Parts: sequence; structure tokens; C-alpha cells
Amino acid sequence: MPALVLPSDSTDRPPLVDGQALVVDGREFRVTVSARRKRLGLTVERDGALTLRVPVSCEAARAEAFVRQSRAWIESKLRLRDQHRPAHPVREFRDGESFRYLGREYRLLLADEGEIPVRLAAGRLRMDKALAADPRRARRELIAWYRKAGLRWSTGRLQPWAARMEVPEPAVTVRDVGNRWGTYRPGEGEAGKMALHWAVFQLPAHLVDYVIAHELAHIKVSGHGPDYWMLLKRAIPECEVRKEELDDLGRRLWLGHIVERDGEPGRNRARAPKAMEE
Repeated sequence: MPALVLPSDSTDRPPLVDGQALVVDGREFRVTVSARRKRLGLTVERDGALTLRVPVSCEAARAEAFVRQSRAWIESKLRLRDQHRPAHPVREFRDGESFRYLGREYRLLLADEGEIPVRLAAGRLRMDKALAADPRRARRELIAWYRKAGLRWSTGRLQPWAARMEVPEPAVTVRDVGNRWGTYRPGEGEAGKMALHWAVFQLPAHLVDYVIAHELAHIKVSGHGPDYWMLLKRAIPECEVRKEELDDLGRRLWLGHIVERDGEPGRNRARAPKAMEE
């Protein structure tokens, strides 16, 4: 859809629609509309793209005012992005390469593993030799291992955090959730559904706990306004410190980049955005 440039003297503007490109003072924002949202929010993606999140029937004038009020915040996040560009590693699945699980580094050991293509044993991450010879298959199986191990670990951590925050336990899945470390969706099952990115389980346990608590807070409060951060801070008083740690370590996690057979690194979709709410 072509960008909509807001004329400064226009007073008869239709409500914003989902997927619309909105240009304000030379900057383009991709609009997403949500029936659950009451406030406006901004997200500066890792690639520098700008997303404007709005409620249904949001007027263009309100969005323009919000964007202009947030100009300093946007510029600061773009500067921070330039200073802290992602440095995600690329893997070849060679003997001795390092992979992290729950903050600890494990060296890859290529061996004849038979029916169990990837497993953690005796302080080494073991992978079948034949599997490692095919980087795409190796990536797929290793991500599957992270998903299984992460689900098993997070299932045991969910109940204490849900009890502390006085919320029901949602169903949990571990998968690729795109540009988020985690998501929560209400209405899917009795207590909704939480999805955690498989790459999260490379982080130290206290940061995985932060991601879990971050999503559990959405059971009570949607969006990231003051009430949300107040709730999360009651559960994790040092949540701001953990968020900074996650931002720093998250840009250096392995997100699936591999060296293909032609020597070029494979592509990866996962990014962790920064967000701002009205």
C-alpha cells in the first residue's frame, strides 16, 4: 500500500487501517491495528523499521501527534541501534564449535549418534557426524533440540512465577516467534497460550525467567504502559537491569545463521525489537 502523507491542514482524515504506511515528518511507519489495544505504541525494529501500533478507529491526527511527541525517543533508539548492531554468530557445525544452553557454553562433539541426532551428555553437545555434513539438516535438528529442552525446562519454571504473579498458568510452546523473545495470546485455552523463542534458552536462567515473567504479566495487563511495568517490577524488582542484560546478550545469540555449502551465511528472521507505549 502506498504511503499516506499527512497534510498539516487536513481535518477530515479516515481512521488508520492495518498494514497502512504512514509518513510523519519524513519518517515512514507501518501501522498495525489491534482490537485489544487502547493506547498507541511505537516499536523500533532491529533493522531500523518503525512500527506504529494503534487501537481500532484511531484517528490519523492522534497518531501524528503521538509520533511527534515521541520524536526524541525514536531518535535515541535509532542511535542506540547504530551503536549496538546485532552480532549474531554464524555456525558451520564443526567439531569444537561452541553452543550455549542456559548460559553455559558447550563444545560440539561430532560422533556416531545413530537414532538420537543431537543430545547433551557429559558436558558436550553431541551431534551425529552424518547430520553435521548437511548444515541445513543440522540446523533443523539442533533447533528441534533447543525446542524440546527449552519446553521441558520452562514447564518446571512456569508454576512458581505464575503463583508469584497471581495469574493462571497458560499453555506453553517453544518455537520460532519471529521478532519476539516471547508472546502471550489470551483466549487460546483456559488461561491463554505463551510461546517462547527457542533461542531464549541460550540465555542464563535468570534472563529466561525474565522473559517468562514478562509474558505472564500480559495475562493481567495488555500493552507496556505504567501498570504493566509496575506489575512486572513487583515480581522482579531488578527487571530494568534484566531487560538491559537481555538487550545486550540477545544481540549476540545464535539465531540460526549457518554457513551454507557455497560458503555464504544462511539467512535468519529472528530479531528483538524495542517498544514504546503511549
